[in-house]
Amino acid sequence: MADEARALVRLAGPLVGANLVQMAVYAIDVIFVARLDPVDFAAATLGVFLYSVVLWAMLGLTTACAPIIAAELGQRRHAVREVRRSFRMALWLSVLGGLPFLLLLAHGETLLLLAGQNPHVAARAGQFLDVLLIALVPSITAGVMRTVAAALGRPGWALVVTLMALGFAIIGNWALVFGHLGFPARGLIGSAIASVVTTLAMLLAFIAILLLDPRLRRFRLFGRWWRPEWPRLAQIFTLGLPIAIGFTLEGSLFGGAAVLMGLISVTAVAAHAIALNIAAITFQIPLGIGQAATIRVGMAFGARDPAWMARAGWCAIMLGTGVMGLTASAIWFAPTLFVSAYLDLNAPANAQTIPLALSYLMVAAMFQLFDGAQVVLAGALRGLQDTRMPMVIAGFGYWVVGFGTACLLGFGLHWEGVGIWLGLAAGLAAVSAMLLWRWVGRERSGLVPG
Repeated sequence: MADEARALVRLAGPLVGANLVQMAVYAIDVIFVARLDPVDFAAATLGVFLYSVVLWAMLGLTTACAPIIAAELGQRRHAVREVRRSFRMALWLSVLGGLPFLLLLAHGETLLLLAGQNPHVAARAGQFLDVLLIALVPSITAGVMRTVAAALGRPGWALVVTLMALGFAIIGNWALVFGHLGFPARGLIGSAIASVVTTLAMLLAFIAILLLDPRLRRFRLFGRWWRPEWPRLAQIFTLGLPIAIGFTLEGSLFGGAAVLMGLISVTAVAAHAIALNIAAITFQIPLGIGQAATIRVGMAFGARDPAWMARAGWCAIMLGTGVMGLTASAIWFAPTLFVSAYLDLNAPANAQTIPLALSYLMVAAMFQLFDGAQVVLAGALRGLQDTRMPMVIAGFGYWVVGFGTACLLGFGLHWEGVGIWLGLAAGLAAVSAMLLWRWVGRERSGLVPG
């Protein structure tokens, strides 16, 4: 168990670091836009929600290549041709699957108006998305490259590239939002432009790494990039579609909560955005552990070693929930410190937003353990190439339990924002409990090869 724990930490550490820095990139956007007026802040929140739902779905679809590659490496360590095929078809899916969603995002204003959002906020969000959607396909393909590099034993590059992206985001937002370095002040649109530039820089960096890193170069990942491998494409799509739907169900729950907040007030949307961003930052730790669990459990799955599968999975679960216990304590005992990173606590304009954000953070502290457990458990089951039942669990847990409870408490009992956040907590608790049941009964369910 100790050897497995060390291997897990070596793999998860850089992924966690990269995830946290990636959230810092997102936080930079929020921090800069939060200095603008409340309408632009709400517009950015809703625009990023639509973009993120699409992006996470596509990342779920394409990064299904990770458990496939891990299983191939577990079965035979020098599966160069199979790895290359999986990578190439994942890139094909990035482009073929991403292009139709560009048309969807181009109608962001219409979608938000149909959801009952403020017309001024919807119009600004549409303008924001018209620029941001340029980054969609590059972001998906960069995600595939990052995933494959980690599966091939080079997770550290993810951290290096994301640190570079953080620098681009800081300089880009500073220059384009408020007008520095000779650029005009573009406000909300400047933040979208900075995101596009940052994403393109990440994509170019990953291409260079896959071509030049000695360990990765031997796989010749871009070899015959034009050649289709339809059976492998179908395999990735079949495994990845339930992951994509699961990611969408989870992401749209939190985004749907933002829509519900929009029915309360613009102030509620702003407070929700701040609290959710803080919770999302802590979530990156178990997310990285879950990503590592997929690879470690996947290698054990390929080797057909049930004992290794159990060690890899339980190590990840214990590590993920333990870390989230610490983050829950930090949020519970020092919520004001977290909020002060986003808002001036002494500014009269923030007098209504701050207490709402603090109340939502109290609920976020409560569901940290559930959030950590569900993402690690989903990652471990993904390593067993079990994606359909977790998708069903996500649908029931997030939308029947979670969204239903949010509507009941938020509007039925008139608890408003706090009721909506308690609904999120209920959904996460339900999903984590059902995924744990699935993991414990993996042999009974026929997930473990004999």
